[in-house]
Amino acid sequence: MAERLNATAGALLGLLRAGPRSGYDLVAEADTVIGGFWTITRSQVYRELTDLAQRGLIERGETGPRDRQPFQITPPGRAAFRDWVNTTPEPENLRIPLLLRLTFAEEIEPDELRQTLANHRAIHALRLKDYRKLDLELTAGGVPPEQRVTLAYGIAYESAVLEWFDHLPEPLTGNRLL
Repeated sequence: MAERLNATAGALLGLLRAGPRSGYDLVAEADTVIGGFWTITRSQVYRELTDLAQRGLIERGETGPRDRQPFQITPPGRAAFRDWVNTTPEPENLRIPLLLRLTFAEEIEPDELRQTLANHRAIHALRLKDYRKLDLELTAGGVPPEQRVTLAYGIAYESAVLEWFDHLPEPLTGNRLL
């Protein structure tokens, strides 16, 4: 039995299904396509590309402009991707630095805490705005709802986070609404 793919390798193979990409292109595409819910670092991308090539799941192309080397998925890579994507996903593992720090909020200077909360709320508001704009563009472009489910999750998530921010206790925020 072939060695199982980890999530990063599976994601890279999934992105390569659309055609050859360099490591640089994969980092950028991963940030755009899955960055809202899955983080892949540049070092992970290059480490996984090396491993996937050694396993015969992708092949290296000729080096092009700016020393970019494209990779493309092989038939065994497509089969490995299908096997991976059809397995049960692992449980979520949330890591939210803001919540970690809020666990110890009594030690955070009040002005710093208020500013941090306001900054984070603004980030989530911008994400929601961007997700809603993208959803309108995809809807207008004829992309069906079943192909926009991760975007719908992002919209629901950001809406819920903003709702949470708007109901934080006044002593944390310094005002009724952020």
